[in-house]
Amino acid sequence: MDLQYNESQRKEYLNMIDRIGVEWLDVFKGDIEFYQAAYWDLFTRLWKSGIPERKTDALKFMVGIKSAQTAGKYIETAIKKKLIIEKDNPEDARSRLLELSPQMKERLDLFFDQAVGNLRNSNRIIESSQTPSIEV
Repeated sequence: MDLQYNESQRKEYLNMIDRIGVEWLDVFKGDIEFYQAAYWDLFTRLWKSGIPERKTDALKFMVGIKSAQTAGKYIETAIKKKLIIEKDNPEDARSRLLELSPQMKERLDLFFDQAVGNLRNSNRIIESSQTPSIEV
């Protein structure tokens, strides 16, 4: 197996992930309850879709959570903290829609701007290092 990156470059990747993790925590104003992969999956997929999602679909966004009941508890916490808005589905009275609150959308917009900046900076650092091919 040929490795494409040296140890310094791989460490820069980890440094970038650490910076992004701190910025993710800043999205929630230091509330560590949301520093979990399940919330990452939920919030980033809601942000990415850009439209209200059926609650049953949003439950499936949290791929690490196998129980719909447990996933529902995560969603209810986010609703109580006003990070997600739940509303009636005008096309189907049997389902509910979820979307990011305007404040959460704004926070995530800023987060992704910072994350892309971190990515670009790390890319410059990685590109400036030599990339020897190492046989393993």
